[in-house]
Amino acid sequence: MSQKLNQEEKLQNFINGEWLEPGNGAYADVTNPATLETLVQVPLSGKEEVASAVEAAKKAQKDWALVPAPQRAEVLYRVGLIMKERKEYLSRWLTMENGKVLEEARGEVQEGIDMAFYMAGEGRRLFGQTTPSELKDKFAMSVRAPVGVVGIITPWNFPIAIATWKSFPAIVAGNAVVWKPASETPVMAFELAKIFEEAGLPKGVINVVFGSGSSVGEAMLEENDIRVISFTGSNEVGRGIASKCGQKLKKVSLEMGGKNAVIVMDDADLSLAVEGILWSAFGTSGQRCTACSRVLVHESLKDQLEERLMYEMAKLTIGNGLDESIKVGPIINQKGLEKIKSYIRVGNAEGAKLLAGGYVLENGEHKKGHYFAPTLFTDVKADMRIAQEEIFGPVVSLIPVKSLEEAVEINNGVEFGLSSSIFTKDINKVFAAQRDLDTGIVYVNAGTTGAEIHLPFGGTKGTGNGHRDSGLAALDVFTEWKSVYVDFSGKLQRAQIDVE
Repeated sequence: MSQKLNQEEKLQNFINGEWLEPGNGAYADVTNPATLETLVQVPLSGKEEVASAVEAAKKAQKDWALVPAPQRAEVLYRVGLIMKERKEYLSRWLTMENGKVLEEARGEVQEGIDMAFYMAGEGRRLFGQTTPSELKDKFAMSVRAPVGVVGIITPWNFPIAIATWKSFPAIVAGNAVVWKPASETPVMAFELAKIFEEAGLPKGVINVVFGSGSSVGEAMLEENDIRVISFTGSNEVGRGIASKCGQKLKKVSLEMGGKNAVIVMDDADLSLAVEGILWSAFGTSGQRCTACSRVLVHESLKDQLEERLMYEMAKLTIGNGLDESIKVGPIINQKGLEKIKSYIRVGNAEGAKLLAGGYVLENGEHKKGHYFAPTLFTDVKADMRIAQEEIFGPVVSLIPVKSLEEAVEINNGVEFGLSSSIFTKDINKVFAAQRDLDTGIVYVNAGTTGAEIHLPFGGTKGTGNGHRDSGLAALDVFTEWKSVYVDFSGKLQRAQIDVE
């Protein structure tokens, strides 16, 4: 069984199959955002630990790449089985360190389990291509080759799911991994590293280095032997990563922010739309890159939708996610609370009408924790800051529209392009919307969240740089294409020149 944790425990880095303390002896407290209780302490490592991890990964990767891919996949199958066995244990720890309610935590762990089995299946595929050659007695094909050592940098809001999106395809493709988890949620990384160890992954194939972005993250960018950086986080940090990786010609995959909209047309099933908006906007307290933060509602339904949303929002239970009756958990930390509060001030100053929420919950059962009331603005204009900028909290802006065309224009008129949604019974509107909405993910008669692991995850514009997590597309991030030509003619043939 995985090592049990207690409140006094100090986590350790996992480098070359060994659990090691940070060389500088520095640690930080990890607190439960629902109770402010200290859970564990996380190392604040530096470039020395990153260098050791890269050295171990580089050495291990050479042997790992020679292991047949179906055998590499067997490790992922075992990882998935262990995760499935420990699903409840992992879920409860996820809720404690992250704050999301238990049913959401279980869903996130299940996503990791699904990813293990899905990517294990790719160990028997990893398909290339064969093509006819333009010359006689010549064979032409392409194959996937591992990149080498990859660096992954994962966020606190999905501390195990996103890690599996990145590490599992990298590993099955024959790479070794150096992983910097978010310092706010290190327990999931600790537990996943233990699972890899128990599943029989060779030493050095995955290495976990805890620490801040300014120390561990920056050191990873500087390491020449890390040939890929896969990052999920803020747009600001992602732009900096892209710039530094560009200077070193590193391959970089970015999944950043979102300003996602639900479109509610005049023929929508209003009850279904309300349900979808509530789940998309207030699940994980709005702390998802796919969270709904804008509702583009047909003007004929605006008043009804406002009334229905306020009625349902008043019934939301807010508190410690370990309580099965709770539907909305805390904000991750005080910094997150302050950012949300600042946008409430912005919305009021811009002239939006505050219908519900807009304040910190700090009395009674909410006194010891970071809680923010689910918030609804209406009469929002598309160019207001609260309708343009990512807030990352339980704040929704209602924007009235006259037509689908106007809704699409407003949806696309933001910096980001991750997820969008439309509620309508008109099949013509469905096909027009899925064609015209400029987002990497489009939902029909569902909210903006709920991506499945066998399809690509990511977005356009400020959301990313064209690469995708999950699905077969994830393999493109962690492999290089190699074209192979076999000439069995017994003579030198020159392509294009000797074609008759």
